Amino acid sequence: MTLRPGATGPPAGTALVRRPGPRLAEGIVTHLDRRPVDVARAARQHAAYVSALRAAGWRVRAIAPADDHPDAVFVEDAVVVCGDLAVMGRSGAPERRGEAAAAEQAVRELGLRIERVKEPGTLDGGDVLQAGDTVYVGRGARTNEEGVCQLAHLLGGRRVVPVGIDGCLHLKSALTALPDGTLIGVPELVDTSVLPGVRVAPEPAGAHVVVLGPDHVLLSAAAPRTAERLAADGLRVTVVDIGEFEALEGCVTCLSVLVR
Repeated sequence: MTLRPGATGPPAGTALVRRPGPRLAEGIVTHLDRRPVDVARAARQHAAYVSALRAAGWRVRAIAPADDHPDAVFVEDAVVVCGDLAVMGRSGAPERRGEAAAAEQAVRELGLRIERVKEPGTLDGGDVLQAGDTVYVGRGARTNEEGVCQLAHLLGGRRVVPVGIDGCLHLKSALTALPDGTLIGVPELVDTSVLPGVRVAPEPAGAHVVVLGPDHVLLSAAAPRTAERLAADGLRVTVVDIGEFEALEGCVTCLSVLVR
């Protein structure tokens, strides 16, 4: 569903995605009570998510399946793309590290430079939020101080701000950015002392915003009040149902890597 139609234009870039595998229901759950996951429904939800990216003008490129890894559909965690640089993460969850090989091949085929976070550093892409010239990096169970330092070194002149998180899986589980750089999220889950200010999302799922274009955002169907408020602000808002992935602590940002 799109709350405000917009004109199509030239491709915004490439969206990397990976279809959910048959073991999706075995994915890691840390901060939620586990509930059953309908893999067939998840596949339909993922297809609708991909269709929304295409409708917004993104070229969609599929990363090779990694069916032995239940969480592999959450491709954002494997790689951080900044300009022509792709930084391969090293997850704080060792069982997820095997997901990275196919993601690295995909960004290499796009012509991006490749760097890697190395031991003892850990970094999940879900902890990396780029807002204007600033890169906020969550420190928690999946990303450690060494990983933050390595990323800062690899990004060169970008301003990197470590952000403590508590009670959520990743920084982008609690906080994302709107097209104008305004942060939106759940302030009680992050160390707000290092942030310029956070617009409070009306519901937790409203913390998860994918910027599809200069005035276009993607939100979960679980955040209807946030969608209405952003549409009232003049943004074009596309809403998708990703309930099966939310049962595994996933969100709309997790399911793609946007290469602009």
